[in-house]
Amino acid sequence: MSTRVVIDHRAASRHPEKAHRPDNPIQRKPAWIRVKAPNHPVYNETRALMRDNRLTTVCEEAACPNIGECWSHRHATMMIMGEVCTRACAFCNVATGHPDALDADEPARVADAVAKLGLRHVVVTSVDRDDLADGGAAHFAATIRAIRAVAPATTVEVLTPDFLRKPGAMEVVVEARPDVFNHNLETVPRLYPAIRPGARYFQSLRLLDRVKQIDPSIFTKSGLMVGLGESRIEIQQVMDDLRVADVDFLTIGQYLQPTVKHAAIESFITPEEFADYATAARGKGFLLVSATPLTRSSYHADTDFAALRAAREARLGSG
Repeated sequence: MSTRVVIDHRAASRHPEKAHRPDNPIQRKPAWIRVKAPNHPVYNETRALMRDNRLTTVCEEAACPNIGECWSHRHATMMIMGEVCTRACAFCNVATGHPDALDADEPARVADAVAKLGLRHVVVTSVDRDDLADGGAAHFAATIRAIRAVAPATTVEVLTPDFLRKPGAMEVVVEARPDVFNHNLETVPRLYPAIRPGARYFQSLRLLDRVKQIDPSIFTKSGLMVGLGESRIEIQQVMDDLRVADVDFLTIGQYLQPTVKHAAIESFITPEEFADYATAARGKGFLLVSATPLTRSSYHADTDFAALRAAREARLGSG
């Protein structure tokens, strides 16, 4: 497959910890991954609202390929607690460094944007905040409560950090009763030292397991990237681990390399291979599976939540 080197001059300032790494050429994307540039008028309206409310979105910070489609439908994933992360994952385009202090008004601004967009379902995520005693758990909880206050009909999904070495933090978020608690395992255990060095696989798995133990009514969800050199057997083992933790919803998408300083793409997984992963995951008992090249944690989150709720009701009805 042909390659082309993309030089991103922002990489040095956004990712100083990666500056010493050798460049990894960025491979040309296959036809099934290419997306159109955003040009819908509603996209610009959504972008303007984010700016007016001084909000950060993971859609922009993580360079999500689906931003044009999602924002054209007024779907945006709010990223709270700033735009600077304390971790340095090899796959992630979010800036690394020393974050600013938390903004106490941010939960209210998020809630205001949710109300103005008229969202049926909202996803709230964050950077990792290892600098905070609770990892930002109380800020997550405050944001959930603020949304409930102004948009009580809106369902709330959180995509949280792992709260590594933050005892009691996850419980604070669960107590605020999000409808969906999402935490991504991201990759297989063997690749954690290279891809997710600041995290621990079994901490992430235990987090999801504990959420379900504390409040079984909360849907749990996790996501994986593929194309990083993992094997099919390894992916199936992660599926098994997630089912042991009683995780309801699994997403699987193609890893896309943000800059030449990030982890290289080892392979592009075909749509047929994704369909095989989806079939295998459904066979293992997940309530819902989304596995396509462009699947991301928050992609189609509103319609997926409706399908998730219907799947649970159908399973309970058949039991």
